[in-house]
Amino acid sequence: MKRRLISKALITTVLAMGGIASVQAQTKWDLPAAYPANNFHTENLVQFANDVEKASGGKLKITVHANASLFKAPEIKRAVQGGQAQIGEILLANFQNEWQLFGADGLPFLADSYEESFKLYKAQRPFLEKKLAEQGMILLYAVAWPPQGIYVKKPINSAADLKGVKWRAYSPSTARIAELVGAQPVTVQAAELSQAMATGVVESYMSSGSTGYDTKTYEHIKYWYDTQAWLPKNAVIMNKAAFDALDAGTKQAVLKAGADADARGWKVSQAKNGEYIDLLKKNGMNIVTPSAQLKADMKKVGDVMLKEWLEKAGPEGKALVDAYNKL
Repeated sequence: MKRRLISKALITTVLAMGGIASVQAQTKWDLPAAYPANNFHTENLVQFANDVEKASGGKLKITVHANASLFKAPEIKRAVQGGQAQIGEILLANFQNEWQLFGADGLPFLADSYEESFKLYKAQRPFLEKKLAEQGMILLYAVAWPPQGIYVKKPINSAADLKGVKWRAYSPSTARIAELVGAQPVTVQAAELSQAMATGVVESYMSSGSTGYDTKTYEHIKYWYDTQAWLPKNAVIMNKAAFDALDAGTKQAVLKAGADADARGWKVSQAKNGEYIDLLKKNGMNIVTPSAQLKADMKKVGDVMLKEWLEKAGPEGKALVDAYNKL
């Protein structure tokens, strides 16, 4: 009897230790993101993280840190590259000064619809994969924001009406647009945009209906000109060493969940575009079709920026635009 009691105690101890071992065997990744928890990009990330945990049988748990709570938007790429975070979401256009091709989808009117934007993504992806691999990272997937329009406090009929306006710049291309139309560029990231509008630091900016709704822009600015200028992409990148450390089954779970998030994200972005515009209208935003003059002015801005970009990007940039035009 005594021997059986000892055996039971031993079994209990072994099982407990096994439980501890299985908990310790779980790999944990941090995924910093710059946008609010209720933004469709962030919701897609959370779904991706849940899919990975389920498909890996709990071996890999990814925690999404929304709204720049772990790292600010411009810091996320470096954090992933340096291994402070194993995976992260970045706005590619933010990093154009580092390498021009990161900003290809921020060039006004180069790709101005979902169909054209996806073609640009297909052309851009091999270049992105090569560059990120050189930096010790892997491109998992990328999803476009809805088309970009102009938020402004007053009605505008031409680019000249933007002269002197305090304009939010969040990337090299948005700063350059400000210069070309004579606006005053002010660097403000998404997480600080509401405060910047409330305090009068920003009077105008270019972004999607999504950002306008997320930041309650309608409380401060009443006009949105639907210029459909470009569709910038958020990319999810991984630290290569962290990915290489996973077992084969977990790697496959990550890649499959990433491919699913890619396909789902593009569909959701397109569906959400109309929803966000309707929500802006309901909250008092005037959705305006740009005048012929404003369209022509912005097209000129786009032509200048593409020429400048090609000069800076060199043969690589030309190869990307040529590949895009052939699709």
